[in-house]
Amino acid sequence: MTRPPIRGLYAIADTDVISVQRLTEAVAQAIAGGARLVQYRNKTGPADERERLAQSLATVCRQHDVLYVVNDDADLAAAVGADGVHVGRDDAPIAKVRERLGPRRLVGVSCYNDLGLAVQAEAAGADYVAFGSFFPSPTKPQAVRADIDLLRRARSRLRVPVVAIGGITPENGARLVAAGADALAVITGVFAQSDIEAAARRYAQLFEQRTDETKHSPT
Repeated sequence: MTRPPIRGLYAIADTDVISVQRLTEAVAQAIAGGARLVQYRNKTGPADERERLAQSLATVCRQHDVLYVVNDDADLAAAVGADGVHVGRDDAPIAKVRERLGPRRLVGVSCYNDLGLAVQAEAAGADYVAFGSFFPSPTKPQAVRADIDLLRRARSRLRVPVVAIGGITPENGARLVAAGADALAVITGVFAQSDIEAAARRYAQLFEQRTDETKHSPT
């Protein structure tokens, strides 16, 4: 079975934003609106709850052929059959994660505003890299800021897909897609909205517009 590409709306289902009671339903709504990747992020829940929710999201994503990764926890990703794991600066190194998950699972890496770190991550076997925060982020107000030109430079240096994150809205997201972002990672812009499906659709349409522009651009 061919894995879907890393492209489009990357919905981060964070239990700091969504209640655990609503999590699975909220993710299903985001997928209905066009999310193509889902990340499960739960830093504080008890182990049994985290595994139950991780399994529930894995089932929903599998039903809809949507990529599914777990934040930080390679053991949990393996236990629920997720497509992979996403790690940051303070998480396990890529080599250790790869050893745990094997060659077929995805390993995504946060690279903040550091192209050199992304180059190293790619060389170490990362399947995608994420840069940000590109705009002020309500979930991580102290996050380092990345310049949009970083996406253009990354596109010319890297072969792996590039994800943009941090304060992204449907209004400012188009600039990131135009600069080279393969996916836009969003938390509150989707899951803190009253109509999650409609909110997700606004982001998904940015990639449909980009495809249309590419088709009609002069050669």
